[in-house]
Amino acid sequence: MDLLGRIRQHFSDSAQLKLSCAQSLGEPLQRAAGLMVRCLMNDGKILACGNGGSAADAQHFSAELLNRFEMERPGLAAVALTTDTSTLTSIANDYDYVQVFSKQVRALGRPGDVLLAISTSGNSPNVVDAVEAAHEKQMTVVALTGKDGGRMAALLQPQDVHLNVPSPVTARIQEVHILCLHCLCDAIDVQLLGVE
Repeated sequence: MDLLGRIRQHFSDSAQLKLSCAQSLGEPLQRAAGLMVRCLMNDGKILACGNGGSAADAQHFSAELLNRFEMERPGLAAVALTTDTSTLTSIANDYDYVQVFSKQVRALGRPGDVLLAISTSGNSPNVVDAVEAAHEKQMTVVALTGKDGGRMAALLQPQDVHLNVPSPVTARIQEVHILCLHCLCDAIDVQLLGVE
């Protein structure tokens, strides 16, 4: 096995996918950032959820908004729904794991808030349930998916934004997801701070 060649191929595949997504995801990212800025400017909040690596991405995004990204600014209202183990385990135990995010969305979400729903397959049952709960609460959804968008793609409404990474490889999808999240953080900052 040529391990060095394999490692280099990962870099090449990642770079090529990112470059191909620059065209297809640029406009949806701009729309998503605009939705998030309007939400924050109207005293709303962004709720974020996902499983596994996508849970880490939800937490990463929330941390960048609550603390700061690359520019100094006041903290922004963002909550990762993946971090409260007492809440997560009580919902999973008393009800069903499918509801671990949707029950939080129903309790915390308000009309005008945004749900950042992350699933590489687009089929994660608890994230799908969260999308449905967000719509019930008159929230807008920014869906970060991969492959063909899965069940989440079919649930999205005209006001929502779908950021779909058209790859069958989970690792590559996740690599583009983190770039998308950084693009959103930067776009939010420059819109709020008026940076050229």
